[in-house]
Amino acid sequence: MEQDVDIDSLVRRRIRVLRLARGWSLDALAERTFLSPSNLSRIETGSRRIALDQLLPIAKALEVTVDQLIESSDGNDVVIRPRRVEQLGTTIWSLARERNPFQMSIAKMRISTPVTKATELGVHPGRDWFIVLSGTAELRLGERTMLVEAGNAAEFSTMTPHAIGAHEGPVEILTILSSDGERAHLHGSLTDSEVDS
Repeated sequence: MEQDVDIDSLVRRRIRVLRLARGWSLDALAERTFLSPSNLSRIETGSRRIALDQLLPIAKALEVTVDQLIESSDGNDVVIRPRRVEQLGTTIWSLARERNPFQMSIAKMRISTPVTKATELGVHPGRDWFIVLSGTAELRLGERTMLVEAGNAAEFSTMTPHAIGAHEGPVEILTILSSDGERAHLHGSLTDSEVDS
């Protein structure tokens, strides 16, 4: 019973924090959920139990799943032990257990091969973003080639043919990819030959 109270309290805090993070008043959330502002206030403060038929529209309005609102906050699954995938001069460590609510994935990549004229440039919907952790990345966007040094980041439309390579030695990057980018970069060019890191 105490655990139910803890989860109930956690859900209330999450609803309030997510609402405030979006800069919404109770009235603004009420418009999106078709619940009254006073009802939402009582839910957030704990003076009213949260019913499932209220939780669904609240989660939808806040752009999260009901599971994300009610998942346990215990720290048992905080540490991620990434698996390493290697092929063709690139090593990738996926740094997220699951995709986040915005359908993005996070990976660290170590690239040791440069972009050459023979390198096949990829195209997919969306945008890619990366920051260089060490070394210098060579970013090919169509006919242009740019050098991105350690500490600098790049963001670009992935409808432009593109490739990332190493410039004068290995480069390590941290990248955030959309679901289309993940398919193209983490699955499209690599096989499933995984080895433990």
